[in-house]
Amino acid sequence: QVQLVESGGGLVQAGGSLRLSCAASGRTFSRYAMGWFRQAPGKERELLAAITWSGAVTNYADSVKGRFTISRDNAKNTMYLHMNSLKPEDTAVYYCAADLGPLRVGATDFGSWGQGTQVTVSS
Repeated sequence: QVQLVESGGGLVQAGGSLRLSCAASGRTFSRYAMGWFRQAPGKERELLAAITWSGAVTNYADSVKGRFTISRDNAKNTMYLHMNSLKPEDTAVYYCAADLGPLRVGATDFGSWGQGTQVTVSS
C-alpha cells in the first residue's frame, strides 16, 4: 500500500484560496487513482474530486466544480487540490486517498488514506 500525508490546510477568509498537497511514499504512485474527500462535523464523508493515474481524467462533485482543481505530479509523488472562492461551508477535515488501478467513477472505498488536514473558512 501507499502511505499518504496531507498538508496545506489552515484558516482562510471566505473568498480566499488554499492549496492542499498529498505526498505519497513508495515507487508505485503512478499506478494509483487518487481522490480528495472531506468530512465536516456531523456530516458524512464526501468525495470531492478524483483523478486517474495519468492525470488525464478528472471528475468533481457538484459542490466544488468550478472552484476546486485536482492535479498530480507523478515525478514528485504528489497530488494537489487547488481551492478557490472558499466558503464557510467548505470547512472540514480534508483527506486524500489512493486506489490501486483504474479510476472507478463515484467510488468512495479507496484503499489508502491520509490522516487529514483541517481547513477552516471564516465568514
